[in-house]
Amino acid sequence: MLTQCRVLVLVLALGGGWLNQALERRDGPAALSVWVHEILGARKELRNRPPGMVPNKFHYMTTDLKRLSNYFGVHLSPPSNAFEAMFEKGTLNAMRFVTAVAEKEKEGDMLVERVSRELWKRIWSTDQDITQPASLTEAGLKAGLSANEVEEILTLSKSQPIKDKLKSVTEEALEHKCFGFPCTVCYVNGKTEVFFGSDRFELMAYCI
Repeated sequence: MLTQCRVLVLVLALGGGWLNQALERRDGPAALSVWVHEILGARKELRNRPPGMVPNKFHYMTTDLKRLSNYFGVHLSPPSNAFEAMFEKGTLNAMRFVTAVAEKEKEGDMLVERVSRELWKRIWSTDQDITQPASLTEAGLKAGLSANEVEEILTLSKSQPIKDKLKSVTEEALEHKCFGFPCTVCYVNGKTEVFFGSDRFELMAYCI
């Protein structure tokens, strides 16, 4: 029997992260929770090369993004300077912000989803920053947070407990042998099943 599914949240995931969440909410199990994870820390630990650094993969992803955009009806527009967005600016501040949202949210993960979606839109639809406090504030307000809540979450995101929480979850993802996104971890009959990619729903259904 399925007890829980956890899907990793990554703002910079190439379309798959948000789309994977949306599909699981629509077609997947109800016992779904969101797991905030910092990919650069994982890649450093695993010594993975990002797909964008492998020429053939980069070419494929560029083509596949267009297909994903048309299939899901979601506007996708990669950052004008993808290298700067992903490797120079990174997502650490954004992921700490989302981790702080998760810490404040009392029940469920819907607010985490809305905030991560707004951040995803900024970088993958409108080519906007997601690292500065003003950027995080705008995303939080659009997600339905009040100005006071955003200010409180911004302060919380800079605290050591939140930094430690994000690091801890990243380490937990590595324990599950996570190497990329989207990644979904299902707990079935006391056994852990890990799925990579947004095209594994048939296998997921079979296992659960």
